[in-house]
Amino acid sequence: MSDNPASPLLGEAGVEQSRSERPRSQKSVASTRSKHSNQSKHSEETTPLLSQDANNPNYGDAQAHDAAPSAAASSLKSLQNGGSSKRKASRRWPTIIALIILALLVIVILCLGFAAPEVVKEYAREAMVFEPTDLSIDSFTSTGVRARIRGDFTLDASRVQKKPVRDLGRAGTWIAKAVESRSSKVMVFLPEYGNLLLGTADVPPIVVDIRSGHTTHIDVLSDLAAGDLDGIRRIANDWLEGRIGDLSVRGVADVTLKSGIFGLGTQSLAETITFKGHELPAIPKYNITKLNFHEIKLADGGRGMGADVSLTVKNEYPVEFAVPSLGFDILVQGCSPDQPYLRLADAITEEVQVHPKKDVEVRVGGYLQKLPETLLATCPQTRKSPLDALLGEYIRGDDTTIYVRGSSSPSGNTPDWVTALIQDITVPVPFPGKSFNNLIRNFSLADVHFALPDPFATPDAPEASPRISAIVKALVGLPKEMNFPIDVSHVRADADVYYHEKKLGHLDLNKWQEANTTRIEAHDDVEAGLAVQSIVKNAPLRITDDDVFTDVVKDLMFGGRPVVLGVKADVDVETETALGKFVVRDIPAEGKVFVKPISGGDLKGFSPQVGSLRILETTRSTLTLEAKINITNPTEYSATVPYVNIKMFSNGTELGHGTARNVSVVPGPNHNLLVEALWDPLTPNGQKGIAQGKELLSQYISGFNTSLTLATHAGSIPHQPNLGKALSSLSIDMPTPKLTPPKNPNRDPDDEDDDDRDPNAPKFIDDATFHLITSTATFTLLSPLPHSTITITYLNATAYYNHTEAVGAILYELPFEVPPGASTSPRLPVDWDLGGVGYEAVKQALGGRLKLDARADVGIGVGMWQQRVWFQGRGVGASVSL
Repeated sequence: MSDNPASPLLGEAGVEQSRSERPRSQKSVASTRSKHSNQSKHSEETTPLLSQDANNPNYGDAQAHDAAPSAAASSLKSLQNGGSSKRKASRRWPTIIALIILALLVIVILCLGFAAPEVVKEYAREAMVFEPTDLSIDSFTSTGVRARIRGDFTLDASRVQKKPVRDLGRAGTWIAKAVESRSSKVMVFLPEYGNLLLGTADVPPIVVDIRSGHTTHIDVLSDLAAGDLDGIRRIANDWLEGRIGDLSVRGVADVTLKSGIFGLGTQSLAETITFKGHELPAIPKYNITKLNFHEIKLADGGRGMGADVSLTVKNEYPVEFAVPSLGFDILVQGCSPDQPYLRLADAITEEVQVHPKKDVEVRVGGYLQKLPETLLATCPQTRKSPLDALLGEYIRGDDTTIYVRGSSSPSGNTPDWVTALIQDITVPVPFPGKSFNNLIRNFSLADVHFALPDPFATPDAPEASPRISAIVKALVGLPKEMNFPIDVSHVRADADVYYHEKKLGHLDLNKWQEANTTRIEAHDDVEAGLAVQSIVKNAPLRITDDDVFTDVVKDLMFGGRPVVLGVKADVDVETETALGKFVVRDIPAEGKVFVKPISGGDLKGFSPQVGSLRILETTRSTLTLEAKINITNPTEYSATVPYVNIKMFSNGTELGHGTARNVSVVPGPNHNLLVEALWDPLTPNGQKGIAQGKELLSQYISGFNTSLTLATHAGSIPHQPNLGKALSSLSIDMPTPKLTPPKNPNRDPDDEDDDDRDPNAPKFIDDATFHLITSTATFTLLSPLPHSTITITYLNATAYYNHTEAVGAILYELPFEVPPGASTSPRLPVDWDLGGVGYEAVKQALGGRLKLDARADVGIGVGMWQQRVWFQGRGVGASVSL
């Protein structure tokens, strides 16, 4: 027989030992539906019932110990002696028969106890079934707890596979019927920890029916006392940190047993079982049902932060007890795992009621007076603090881990041993994160200002990229758990900008920007939030995909509708709360920015006009010009252009390029924007360029509607050659800016002739006078160049009346100058068409005025530069005199 009849008294040790000795081909004969803690407590009270059974998987043995036959033999001997004296005295047959029957029973018991101990052990192991129905803590004591155990004990012979074992077991238990244990004490040790005393259990007397199919209802109270508290804390920490592999548990007890009238003696029992690593219990699952942060007033009059947490804990055990109010320290990981945990807050639990196999409701109140400096200090080799890491994981929706350590009890009703036990036990608690993808919403930019790269910046400097200044407006949603005043004082971010889900570039906002906030209370379907406004100045926009940027510019300029840009950013927010100032880093933000188009589909709204034109330098084939241009910006955007160079084309032929430096454009009218241009059709295209330049100039001075095609190139934006190349595919046709000639100071402002001037009439010929007697003509010329003199080197012109009737021709090959402002040409000889209708119209207009058309080939020059052009003029006002 086994020397372990009291193994069930060892709690979980007895449970697991019986498992370890069970044949691999057999399933547990005791119910394994309860967890280890339930099995432990049930076993501690039910073990004496089968104190001499072999290793039952859960709660005890069913047969006598090896020492039990000795007790039975002693009883039999005394009975036999007594029977002999009676036989001598009376020799009554009934007495003899009774003694014979009793002897036979004893012989059967002896056979079961001595001849077949392994058989009985196997029978008990396979036949025993214990169904725990309830385990509750009746009360806490000064050394432990008083536990109440209820359950149903049964031996089921049908569970035994071998027929000889089944038959012998049935016979033995039918004869014994019941087994009773006296009060006993069980001590549990852990060999791997130097035989550390885990605990003791006082088990009251128990009687069970061991006949097959008979059920015994067990209901007992047992006093459980903790052993070495320091050792238990060490074991708990090892288990929590995963340092425990296989764990052996040894139980020791002195158990007094009897069956019926047979005393089975006091047995010294010892049993060792082993838990496999995967069999050790895990931290129960839980679910946070309520989380609320709020501001509290401290005893010293200051402010702190409070948290109310409610959670449900999965309880799979048939246990019932009340956990008194307990105090805990809330800890977080420091900069590295080898550093001590940092204390974040204090927490107090309310009394917790645990009911059998029902989820446990736990309410916790936490409070924090001040954030410790160690929590805010930046860790070495990183820009983040431990608080940054904690909050970063939480707001990204990742599970983070906090650590809970027992502290002094807030209630005087809590036994000292409970407080002593939980102190220095640190439990890692996974804390589910919450995704804040929509934390920042309604993102918009106002008063946007664009700045092109600085031409003198180094390539890697922020000034070498396009820059954006704007008022950033955003509505920051406040989670419903946050019910305390909060203010955002500064913000910064790293943002990726997308267009049609393709990355456009990176907007660098890594500099802290001041912000102001306005709290918006929840109403109707609108959640509470913070309206945050910040002014961003010169934030670099690093273009990472030139093709995407080209698409954006194209749609802005020619799409005629808003462009929607996607923004994904990690935002750092400097907040002010009752705990003081601290930074919440890497808040995920995602939103859309609606950018209004630059134009309604064309550039007519800009209405460029040249207000002043200066010739800076000339060569035989080039002109370097400086112009002051007036434009109207129809958009809401402003821009600063440190430097940009754009090529100019006409009908696909390059004629020169224009350069703008340090130009600022604001919404609405913009005056005197300084632009420099180089007229050079010869260099890139040779004579083809010269011919196309002549054609453009001829149409321009004749008052035709002309345009220039503008396109960027690799050198358009310094340090951004790829950007210039990418934008070169977006050629822009812009109306040629109209030159504004000066007014004729000699013209009468009330001259009615101005009212019916042909809008297509040339602007540079203000008036003409024909002299009939001398056959000459003079012209009032208005030069558009306020600082340079134009030279007319050649003139071959014909005047027409009524568009088709020739009046006369002028051929003049002597150069004459046209100074700035209004001037009068020399008298130019006129060869009249005397027989024509046109000449008759001129004579009839003697002393009056008429309108004539003109066609001419003109040679013009400025400085060293000269060019032949053709000219067509309509509606030129002319006076006729003798």
